[in-house]
Amino acid sequence: MQLKARPLDVKTGGTHIALLDDETASFLGVRSSDRVNITYHNEKTIAIVNVANDFPRNYIGLYEEISTKLKIRDGETVEVQPAEAPEALRYIQAKIHGERLREKEVDIIVRDVVERHLSDVELASFVTSLYVNKLSMDEIEALSKAMVKTGRVLNLNKGRILDKHSIGGIPGDKTSILVVPIIAAAGFVIPKTSSRAVTSAAGTADRVEALCPVTLTVEEITKVVKETNGCMVWGGALELAPADDIFIQIEYPLAIDPLLLPSIMSKKKAIGATHLIVDIPTGRGAKIKTIGEAQVLANDFIDLGKRLGMTVQCVVTFGEQPLGYAIGPALEAREALSTIMGNGPYDLIEKATGIAGMLLEMVGIKNGKQKAEDLMRSGKAEDKLREIIEAQGGDPKISPGDVKIGDNKAEVTTDQEGQVLWINNEDVARLAREAGAPKEKGAGIVLRAKLGQHVKKGAVLFEIYAERSTRLEAASALAYKLKPIGLSKKLEERMIIERIPAQIERRKAFILER
Repeated sequence: MQLKARPLDVKTGGTHIALLDDETASFLGVRSSDRVNITYHNEKTIAIVNVANDFPRNYIGLYEEISTKLKIRDGETVEVQPAEAPEALRYIQAKIHGERLREKEVDIIVRDVVERHLSDVELASFVTSLYVNKLSMDEIEALSKAMVKTGRVLNLNKGRILDKHSIGGIPGDKTSILVVPIIAAAGFVIPKTSSRAVTSAAGTADRVEALCPVTLTVEEITKVVKETNGCMVWGGALELAPADDIFIQIEYPLAIDPLLLPSIMSKKKAIGATHLIVDIPTGRGAKIKTIGEAQVLANDFIDLGKRLGMTVQCVVTFGEQPLGYAIGPALEAREALSTIMGNGPYDLIEKATGIAGMLLEMVGIKNGKQKAEDLMRSGKAEDKLREIIEAQGGDPKISPGDVKIGDNKAEVTTDQEGQVLWINNEDVARLAREAGAPKEKGAGIVLRAKLGQHVKKGAVLFEIYAERSTRLEAASALAYKLKPIGLSKKLEERMIIERIPAQIERRKAFILER
């Protein structure tokens, strides 16, 4: 059936959607959520149908993703025919019923995901089925490989390629900004691709962007790595394992994360990593709560690494409070830069040199942590960081004071004297986001007290920074409701921590970071 095209100035976020009036849809024999083949000259695409009562007859509305792909203008004629349901649906239905998926079936599902042949409802059903019925290691391996095959890969033509990844869960984890230049300064290749924040106050890409550009092409990354041995870039623009980015859009609103392993490992495989450290922050305020959970997850990462031809080690790290003192993109970038220059918090130095040392020992360097510390102390790691910043288009002479933070500031004080017993990571991240992070890079939190520290009545517990006064007011008001830092003179004096139901509604936070 021939219809006139009506490009719509609306983006769906990726899904290919076409709009028909109810009479035209009835004539074609399709309903909402059915599919149609659209042909324009020699170009073809499949679109999911939405039906509207008041749309013009004999027209087909094309959302921007389709009109851009077909390069079509208003009023031009296209051929439209009903399309069969994608083959992937059969296998999604099988997983819903608890069946195990074979490698070929996983390949077909991931292919249809990337080609946008599945609706949001179908994608949500698939992700939910993985969460409810769980994934076998064979399925996880198949998903990881399929996600690599359907995207681009980084061919650096290097022998050993090192990488590190944190599964997330604690605010302020700016470790990568130190680990990458340490490893690169040691003479090894480490092309770090990172995410932006999903539920946290800052992802690694958000932090690094306060120092230099992070949106580079594959060709630009190859050049930077060739010049410096390392890079720190945003992976979202590279189409590395693109199915993962689509799955994340579904996982986030559902607050489930069944694809953690293939999500992380497919992107590491796509950049060619041969040696990988996975950081698993563990504790009451982290994504992983207990050492036992961390050990099970670590064994799964190591097993999957073997299946993908990668050497993987895991490190369980302390996750009961933020790392360092700064939370928020620019504040964390400033703290990381100060640290590599020799003036940073001990916990950040300890974690960064520990992880870098493990990576170095994986490739045969003895006393890896000592080597990492020497590279920090000698200034070689700082020099390498500045090389990477320059190669990515930033100012190599940047100082901590050059990193712009929010002009609006408020101090949150304590009305009692005592020792810091706990810091609620979820609430700290929530406050930083309320202040405007990560979109407003200068927003965030700076802690002035951490676990075990004794503070006097009236002392500042933390500072809030914001780029807008309205954001500062909102975050300040929330801070006094949440009270994210708990104090007591003696441990036994604070036995009652919280009353439930409280005056404010508390919803369990969902942490989804890559």
